[in-house]
Amino acid sequence: MLPTTILVDESPRCVVRPTDAKALSRFIRNGKNYLLGENPTGAISHRPADTEESAKWHEALALHQAWGGAEEDYFGIPL
Repeated sequence: MLPTTILVDESPRCVVRPTDAKALSRFIRNGKNYLLGENPTGAISHRPADTEESAKWHEALALHQAWGGAEEDYFGIPL
């Protein structure tokens, strides 16, 4: 999948690149407490990352790879 922005109440929270829709659903389900933070009644949604968000994701991936991390092990960044 392409980088995907996770939104809480339509506000960008993080950019991730799941391997498939099942991984995206699992991340949202398992990360609900993290994603909602101090807003436990918020609504979580997602959309494809825009150009700026995608660039941030790619820069963070490059940093991850610079220290020897593999692309397969990299998931995403908070915004």
